[in-house]
Amino acid sequence: MKKGWVVLIAVVVVLLLIIGRVVGIYNSLVTLEEGVNQSWAQVGNQYQRRADLIPNLVETVKGYASHERETLEGVIQARANATSLNVTPEVLNDPAAFAKFQQVQGEISTALSRLMAVVENYPNLKANENFLALQSQLEGTENRIAVERQRFNQTVQSFNTRIRQFPTNIFAGMFGFGKKLYFEAQEGAEIAPKVEF
Repeated sequence: MKKGWVVLIAVVVVLLLIIGRVVGIYNSLVTLEEGVNQSWAQVGNQYQRRADLIPNLVETVKGYASHERETLEGVIQARANATSLNVTPEVLNDPAAFAKFQQVQGEISTALSRLMAVVENYPNLKANENFLALQSQLEGTENRIAVERQRFNQTVQSFNTRIRQFPTNIFAGMFGFGKKLYFEAQEGAEIAPKVEF
């Protein structure tokens, strides 16, 4: 009878160790996924900051460059397109929604680049304190966006690496943890923009 109890205790200990390992893997995946969601929220936060600055920038430029209506309307339309998207962590699991998000953010960047090129033609505007402050804020925001996108990609890399490693990949599939998408450079980003007046 003693031998039976020893075997039973050994089996229970082994089962507890296995269950403990599975729970540990699951909890580490949850932690990594929440890290991805937090990084995503920071990216969204910086995009929102940019969207909030754009109306002020546009209004300042309007006062000086009212005949550059098409460029200003392009910026306004790009902002409207970007703010109409609902940016939730679920976007990370939908390649089409993620691509759409990247596309509209790229449109804002392109429109702002055109606006800054137009501004070069208006020396009074460049000297205006309000415009300089807004331009500085926008440049800082663009840098913050780049940093947050980099951090996001690093967090996604950690998550994706972890769910592909053995034996975690088995449990990741069982518990529904899937690969997250990276931010990628906008098509044509490797080509320097051409500014013509």
